[in-house]
Amino acid sequence: MIDAETAHAAAADATLAVPVWDLPVRLFHWSLATLIAFSWWSAEYHHTQWHLWSGYAVLFLLLFRVLWGFVGSSTARFASFVRGPRALFRYLQEAKSWTRIGHTPLGALSVVALLGLTLAQVGFGLILVDEDGVWSGPLNKFVDFDTGELAHSIHEALFNVLLGLIILHVAAILYYRLRGKRLVGAMVRGTAALPAGTEPLVRASTLRLLLALLGAAGLTLWIVLGAPPLRP
Repeated sequence: MIDAETAHAAAADATLAVPVWDLPVRLFHWSLATLIAFSWWSAEYHHTQWHLWSGYAVLFLLLFRVLWGFVGSSTARFASFVRGPRALFRYLQEAKSWTRIGHTPLGALSVVALLGLTLAQVGFGLILVDEDGVWSGPLNKFVDFDTGELAHSIHEALFNVLLGLIILHVAAILYYRLRGKRLVGAMVRGTAALPAGTEPLVRASTLRLLLALLGAAGLTLWIVLGAPPLRP
Protein backbone atom coordinates (compact mmCIF):
# COMPACT_ATOMS: atom_id res chain seq x y z
CA MET A 1 0.00 0.00 0.00
CA ILE A 2 1.31 3.48 -0.86
CA ASP A 3 1.46 5.74 2.19
CA ALA A 4 0.41 9.40 2.17
CA GLU A 5 3.99 10.70 2.00
CA THR A 6 4.79 8.56 -1.04
CA ALA A 7 1.57 9.62 -2.76
CA HIS A 8 2.38 13.28 -2.10
CA ALA A 9 5.88 12.86 -3.53
CA ALA A 10 4.48 11.14 -6.61
CA ALA A 11 2.03 13.98 -7.13
CA ALA A 12 4.84 16.52 -6.80
CA ASP A 13 6.93 14.64 -9.34
CA ALA A 14 4.00 14.71 -11.75
CA THR A 15 3.91 18.52 -11.81
CA LEU A 16 6.40 21.13 -12.95
CA ALA A 17 6.68 24.91 -12.74
CA VAL A 18 5.51 25.71 -16.27
CA PRO A 19 5.95 29.25 -17.69
CA VAL A 20 2.48 30.71 -18.25
CA TRP A 21 2.67 34.53 -18.28
CA ASP A 22 5.46 36.69 -19.63
CA LEU A 23 6.79 39.72 -17.76
CA PRO A 24 5.00 42.34 -19.93
CA VAL A 25 1.59 40.78 -19.20
CA ARG A 26 2.31 40.58 -15.48
CA LEU A 27 3.54 44.17 -15.30
CA PHE A 28 0.50 45.31 -17.27
CA HIS A 29 -1.86 43.47 -14.93
CA TRP A 30 -0.50 44.87 -11.67
CA SER A 31 0.16 48.35 -13.07
CA LEU A 32 -3.39 48.62 -14.38
CA ALA A 33 -4.84 47.51 -11.03
CA THR A 34 -2.72 50.09 -9.22
CA LEU A 35 -3.57 52.91 -11.62
CA ILE A 36 -7.31 52.23 -11.51
CA ALA A 37 -7.18 52.48 -7.71
CA PHE A 38 -5.11 55.68 -7.95
CA SER A 39 -7.47 57.14 -10.55
CA TRP A 40 -10.42 56.57 -8.23
CA TRP A 41 -8.56 58.15 -5.31
CA SER A 42 -7.41 61.19 -7.30
CA ALA A 43 -10.93 61.81 -8.61
CA GLU A 44 -12.55 61.25 -5.23
CA TYR A 45 -10.28 63.79 -3.56
CA HIS A 46 -10.32 66.26 -6.48
CA HIS A 47 -6.68 65.94 -7.55
CA THR A 48 -7.66 66.72 -11.12
CA GLN A 49 -4.20 67.00 -12.61
CA TRP A 50 -3.08 63.72 -11.05
CA HIS A 51 -6.27 62.11 -12.30
CA LEU A 52 -5.56 63.25 -15.84
CA TRP A 53 -2.01 61.90 -15.80
CA SER A 54 -3.18 58.65 -14.27
CA GLY A 55 -5.69 58.36 -17.10
CA TYR A 56 -2.95 58.92 -19.66
CA ALA A 57 -0.90 56.16 -18.04
CA VAL A 58 -3.91 53.83 -18.20
CA LEU A 59 -4.32 54.74 -21.87
CA PHE A 60 -0.69 53.80 -22.55
CA LEU A 61 -1.13 50.46 -20.77
CA LEU A 62 -4.30 49.64 -22.69
CA LEU A 63 -2.79 50.55 -26.06
CA PHE A 64 0.25 48.43 -25.25
CA ARG A 65 -1.94 45.49 -24.21
CA VAL A 66 -3.93 45.69 -27.43
CA LEU A 67 -0.74 45.67 -29.51
CA TRP A 68 0.77 42.92 -27.36
CA GLY A 69 -2.41 40.95 -27.91
CA PHE A 70 -1.45 40.67 -31.57
CA VAL A 71 2.36 40.43 -31.51
CA GLY A 72 3.15 39.25 -27.99
CA SER A 73 3.89 35.91 -26.36
CA SER A 74 1.56 33.00 -27.00
CA THR A 75 -0.64 33.35 -23.91
CA ALA A 76 -0.87 37.13 -24.36
CA ARG A 77 -2.32 36.90 -27.86
CA PHE A 78 -6.06 37.34 -28.25
CA ALA A 79 -6.07 34.49 -30.74
CA SER A 80 -4.99 32.12 -27.96
CA PHE A 81 -7.96 32.77 -25.67
CA VAL A 82 -10.75 34.69 -27.41
CA ARG A 83 -13.13 31.99 -28.58
CA GLY A 84 -16.70 31.74 -29.83
CA PRO A 85 -19.79 30.35 -28.02
CA ARG A 86 -19.09 26.77 -29.14
CA ALA A 87 -15.68 26.71 -27.47
CA LEU A 88 -17.16 28.25 -24.33
CA PHE A 89 -19.89 25.62 -24.07
CA ARG A 90 -17.35 22.86 -24.69
CA TYR A 91 -15.17 24.23 -21.92
CA LEU A 92 -18.09 24.37 -19.48
CA GLN A 93 -18.79 20.70 -20.18
CA GLU A 94 -15.14 19.63 -19.89
CA ALA A 95 -13.70 22.18 -17.43
CA LYS A 96 -12.12 19.55 -15.19
CA SER A 97 -10.06 18.13 -18.04
CA TRP A 98 -8.81 21.55 -19.26
CA THR A 99 -5.00 21.44 -19.51
CA ARG A 100 -4.07 24.39 -21.71
CA ILE A 101 -2.18 27.28 -20.16
CA GLY A 102 -3.38 30.87 -20.24
CA HIS A 103 -6.92 32.16 -20.01
CA THR A 104 -9.76 29.67 -20.23
CA PRO A 105 -12.68 30.51 -22.57
CA LEU A 106 -14.66 31.57 -19.49
CA GLY A 107 -11.81 33.66 -18.12
CA ALA A 108 -11.44 35.26 -21.55
CA LEU A 109 -14.92 36.77 -21.17
CA SER A 110 -13.76 38.54 -18.03
CA VAL A 111 -10.55 39.75 -19.66
CA VAL A 112 -12.30 41.10 -22.76
CA ALA A 113 -15.02 42.76 -20.66
CA LEU A 114 -12.50 44.44 -18.35
CA LEU A 115 -10.30 45.62 -21.22
CA GLY A 116 -13.26 46.85 -23.25
CA LEU A 117 -14.89 48.67 -20.34
CA THR A 118 -11.62 50.28 -19.26
CA LEU A 119 -11.01 51.42 -22.84
CA ALA A 120 -14.51 52.93 -22.89
CA GLN A 121 -13.86 54.60 -19.54
CA VAL A 122 -10.68 56.19 -20.86
CA GLY A 123 -12.35 57.08 -24.16
CA PHE A 124 -15.09 59.09 -22.46
CA GLY A 125 -12.44 60.70 -20.28
CA LEU A 126 -10.59 61.94 -23.35
CA ILE A 127 -13.57 63.94 -24.65
CA LEU A 128 -15.26 65.05 -21.43
CA VAL A 129 -15.50 68.54 -19.98
CA ASP A 130 -16.49 69.48 -16.44
CA GLU A 131 -19.71 71.38 -15.83
CA ASP A 132 -17.84 74.67 -15.40
CA GLY A 133 -15.74 74.19 -18.52
CA VAL A 134 -12.57 74.64 -16.46
CA TRP A 135 -10.83 71.40 -17.44
CA SER A 136 -11.35 68.88 -20.19
CA GLY A 137 -9.86 65.87 -21.93
CA PRO A 138 -7.35 66.39 -24.76
CA LEU A 139 -9.87 65.35 -27.44
CA ASN A 140 -12.74 67.48 -26.12
CA LYS A 141 -12.21 69.91 -28.99
CA PHE A 142 -13.74 67.34 -31.35
CA VAL A 143 -17.14 67.43 -29.60
CA ASP A 144 -19.53 70.17 -28.53
CA PHE A 145 -20.02 71.27 -24.92
CA ASP A 146 -23.17 69.21 -24.35
CA THR A 147 -21.50 66.05 -25.65
CA GLY A 148 -18.50 66.73 -23.41
CA GLU A 149 -20.79 67.09 -20.39
CA LEU A 150 -22.60 63.89 -21.29
CA ALA A 151 -19.24 62.11 -21.61
CA HIS A 152 -18.37 63.38 -18.13
CA SER A 153 -21.55 61.89 -16.68
CA ILE A 154 -20.99 58.58 -18.44
CA HIS A 155 -17.34 58.55 -17.33
CA GLU A 156 -18.44 58.83 -13.69
CA ALA A 157 -21.28 56.31 -13.96
CA LEU A 158 -19.24 53.80 -15.93
CA PHE A 159 -16.74 53.49 -13.12
CA ASN A 160 -19.40 51.81 -10.98
CA VAL A 161 -19.87 49.19 -13.70
CA LEU A 162 -16.11 48.73 -13.92
CA LEU A 163 -15.93 48.36 -10.15
CA GLY A 164 -18.63 45.67 -10.32
CA LEU A 165 -16.62 43.74 -12.93
CA ILE A 166 -13.47 44.02 -10.82
CA ILE A 167 -15.35 42.61 -7.81
CA LEU A 168 -16.59 39.70 -9.93
CA HIS A 169 -13.04 39.15 -11.19
CA VAL A 170 -11.68 38.99 -7.63
CA ALA A 171 -14.54 36.70 -6.57
CA ALA A 172 -13.70 34.30 -9.40
CA ILE A 173 -10.05 34.25 -8.32
CA LEU A 174 -11.09 33.41 -4.75
CA TYR A 175 -13.42 30.69 -6.05
CA TYR A 176 -10.63 29.05 -8.03
CA ARG A 177 -8.29 29.39 -5.05
CA LEU A 178 -10.72 27.37 -2.94
CA ARG A 179 -10.65 24.75 -5.70
CA GLY A 180 -6.85 24.57 -5.51
CA LYS A 181 -5.92 26.84 -8.43
CA ARG A 182 -3.54 29.65 -7.42
CA LEU A 183 -4.13 32.18 -10.17
CA VAL A 184 -2.57 35.10 -8.30
CA GLY A 185 0.69 33.25 -7.75
CA ALA A 186 0.99 32.53 -11.46
CA MET A 187 0.43 36.20 -12.28
CA VAL A 188 3.21 37.13 -9.81
CA ARG A 189 5.82 34.49 -10.64
CA GLY A 190 4.88 33.85 -14.24
CA THR A 191 4.79 30.08 -13.68
CA ALA A 192 2.20 27.60 -12.46
CA ALA A 193 2.44 24.05 -11.12
CA LEU A 194 1.05 21.99 -13.99
CA PRO A 195 1.30 18.37 -15.15
CA ALA A 196 4.60 17.39 -16.69
CA GLY A 197 4.41 17.68 -20.45
CA THR A 198 2.16 20.76 -20.44
CA GLU A 199 3.14 23.02 -23.31
CA PRO A 200 4.70 26.26 -21.92
CA LEU A 201 4.21 29.71 -23.35
CA VAL A 202 6.22 30.76 -26.37
CA ARG A 203 7.87 34.09 -25.64
CA ALA A 204 7.84 36.91 -28.14
CA SER A 205 11.11 38.54 -29.20
CA THR A 206 12.54 41.65 -27.56
CA LEU A 207 12.13 43.48 -30.88
CA ARG A 208 8.38 42.88 -30.82
CA LEU A 209 8.23 44.15 -27.25
CA LEU A 210 10.10 47.32 -28.17
CA LEU A 211 7.85 47.93 -31.16
CA ALA A 212 4.72 47.47 -29.03
CA LEU A 213 6.06 49.82 -26.35
CA LEU A 214 7.07 52.46 -28.90
CA GLY A 215 3.77 52.13 -30.73
CA ALA A 216 1.75 52.53 -27.52
CA ALA A 217 3.91 55.45 -26.35
CA GLY A 218 3.62 57.21 -29.72
CA LEU A 219 -0.16 56.82 -29.87
CA THR A 220 -0.53 57.99 -26.28
CA LEU A 221 1.58 61.09 -26.88
CA TRP A 222 -0.36 61.89 -30.05
CA ILE A 223 -3.67 61.69 -28.19
CA VAL A 224 -2.43 63.66 -25.17
CA LEU A 225 -1.29 66.44 -27.54
CA GLY A 226 -4.77 66.60 -29.02
CA ALA A 227 -4.27 64.40 -32.09
CA PRO A 228 -2.35 66.91 -34.25
CA PRO A 229 -2.67 67.96 -37.00
CA LEU A 230 -6.35 66.94 -36.97
CA ARG A 231 -8.73 69.81 -36.43
CA PRO A 232 -12.33 69.81 -35.19
